[in-house]
Amino acid sequence: MSPQPQAAVGAPLSRVDGRLKVTGKATYAAEHDIKGVVHAVIVDSTVGRGRITGIDTRAALAQPGVIKVISHLNAPKLAYRGNPESLDPPGKQLQVFQDDKVLFHGQPVAVVVATTLETAQHAASLVKVRYDAAKPSTDMASAPAGEPVKYARGDADKAFASAAVRLDVTYQLPRAHHNAMEPHATIARWDGDKLTLWDKTQWPVGTQKDVAAQFGIPSESVRIISPFVGGGFGSAIRAWPHIATAAIAARETGRPVKLVLSRRQLYFGTGYRPAYEYRVRLGSDRRGRVSAMVQDLKAETSTYENFTELVQHAGQMLYNAPNVRQDYRTVPLDVNTPAWMRGPGFATAAFALESAMDELAHELGIDPIELRLRNEPEEDPSNGLPFSTRRLRECFTVGAREFGWSRRNPKPRSTRDGDWLIGTGMASGLMDVIRSPAQARVRLDADGTALVEAATSDMGPGTYTSQAQVAADALGLTMRKVTFRLGDSTMPPAPPHGGSQTMAMVGSAVQDGCDTLRKQAIKLAVEDERSPLYGADVSHVVVRGGRLHVQGNPARGETYEQLLNRNDRTHLEVLGSYNPTDARFSMYSYSVTFAEVAVDARLGLVRVRRMLGVYDAGRIISPKLANSQALGGQVGGIGAALLEHTVTDHRDGRIVNADLANYMVPVNADIPDLRAIFLDGGEDLEADPIGVKGLGEVVHIGVAPAIANAVFHATGRRVRELPITAEALL
Repeated sequence: MSPQPQAAVGAPLSRVDGRLKVTGKATYAAEHDIKGVVHAVIVDSTVGRGRITGIDTRAALAQPGVIKVISHLNAPKLAYRGNPESLDPPGKQLQVFQDDKVLFHGQPVAVVVATTLETAQHAASLVKVRYDAAKPSTDMASAPAGEPVKYARGDADKAFASAAVRLDVTYQLPRAHHNAMEPHATIARWDGDKLTLWDKTQWPVGTQKDVAAQFGIPSESVRIISPFVGGGFGSAIRAWPHIATAAIAARETGRPVKLVLSRRQLYFGTGYRPAYEYRVRLGSDRRGRVSAMVQDLKAETSTYENFTELVQHAGQMLYNAPNVRQDYRTVPLDVNTPAWMRGPGFATAAFALESAMDELAHELGIDPIELRLRNEPEEDPSNGLPFSTRRLRECFTVGAREFGWSRRNPKPRSTRDGDWLIGTGMASGLMDVIRSPAQARVRLDADGTALVEAATSDMGPGTYTSQAQVAADALGLTMRKVTFRLGDSTMPPAPPHGGSQTMAMVGSAVQDGCDTLRKQAIKLAVEDERSPLYGADVSHVVVRGGRLHVQGNPARGETYEQLLNRNDRTHLEVLGSYNPTDARFSMYSYSVTFAEVAVDARLGLVRVRRMLGVYDAGRIISPKLANSQALGGQVGGIGAALLEHTVTDHRDGRIVNADLANYMVPVNADIPDLRAIFLDGGEDLEADPIGVKGLGEVVHIGVAPAIANAVFHATGRRVRELPITAEALL
């Protein structure tokens, strides 16, 4: 008897699409070969606020190969009707070429369409735009803030004033940009009143509905195709202005139009993590029991949309403080609208809160881990709900053991390696479990292969592979018999590919569909008089390796192929779904990050020497992919801590370092010994039917404060502004 096939879920499998990617056969948004395509290049505003008083397109139109120049002077009027399912922030989204107003530096003011990219680029440089310009407000420090979003329990101000130990500190976090490898790109083609967009998107269905609302056409008239996304980190969840620009250009020229943002244009053509000022006041007793937390936050947003994110949650429930007050204000500026970026809100909060807890631990002379343990809640203090799972204590224990925390001399600036000061630090992280409806179509063909489809996306975590693993086990097939497809709005709807919800939500829909189909096949077999399984109890029939048989009696059975072909069935097909119910639990993923740094005592240079992340992230479907996610999140955290920040010239709102030569991101030489540990047995069936809590965000959250705390331990100098530079340490 042949051995039973190994389960796919939990196996460290390589990506099923890996060969396509490394051989260049994976087709990204700008790479689709669309017959007759022409090229578009956006002309950006060179002022930060004002009105357009004139546009001279004569030199551009005189260039051979230029088809059209479109601006507010000749663009069609679009509907821009509301989309109730949009994730856009409150306000009025930027309406492309609909008026003469300039709201920020780099705003699209015209687009040139030409037969070649080079011609379009040259012609765009010849378009002359005149402005009635005003000085923009782009500095959060000098601009007025809006009304606060408040949260309070107890009397935090009174408790802080009476606390035996008080800490009052302010942390500054800069604007940061996503800088994914693939630039944002769209190919637009109209076929009558039907629009097809080959687009870089993390949410095909969301982009479909947004664009339909912009053009005032039914959603079914818009199709989004996006099989591969070369990194997104949150930048591709909403439909940015370049998508409408490409669609306008295609409709006005009657040709398919390709529009690819340049690297420079990514800094104002899409969103970014907003800058924050985060003041924290902590009050505690001498034993380290935190009695008061007061948090005052300010974050930048645009004047036309009020972007907010879940930056308050961590400060409400990470620690068991009885008295908490928060004021969260946005500061409207003459900038483009921010967006979600990996670990949105939670990464920002973690830097402030976990740095502050480290400062309090130093003030009290208590080990940073012990301080956190003394303030660990038994239930969610923000709402009184029980935790579905919360294994931070185990994360601390496992991480401290594996990292060698006990060998740490707690005194700052006490350990050296030649000219290098050595320090270690740690920080907690958490991310809420986002739950959204999802569907997946499952088809089993008569040849014994299965096709599973959902309109989700894959910006890098390995969705093709992990969803196929779930499907393979649920159908009782091997991985080579299962194909998972995504990235098309005509497929069953799925939530945004962000917020660590794809594996949990789409995976639960896949599980439901495959379970239903497997049961359908079993029912067909036990009711078929010609089947070896005729009359068997359906609850006793299992499927392994594509063969249905009675449990404990493998000889009594048949394959899917035999069953379907004998019944003249070309296929079986079902629609799986997952619709989460109201939460009865507080559901979060958790992390603890440990970091060791070396700081040059004379030059102030900081190098990360090693890092360990320990994660309570529910059931791990694909360990190899999960490890890759964790290391990628740690790399991003290194960038946030030591390198990344956007520089704005406040005279006109121009972004000074809008390229990868001056906006620094980690490279191979910056990446040290990275390690990830996932707690075993952590499935969370309260969160979703497959026990997944989400991983892609939480692996990033907490990395920057762990490094900052390690820098303090190495040098004795506390840096409260990111990134931590040599100048700040000298």
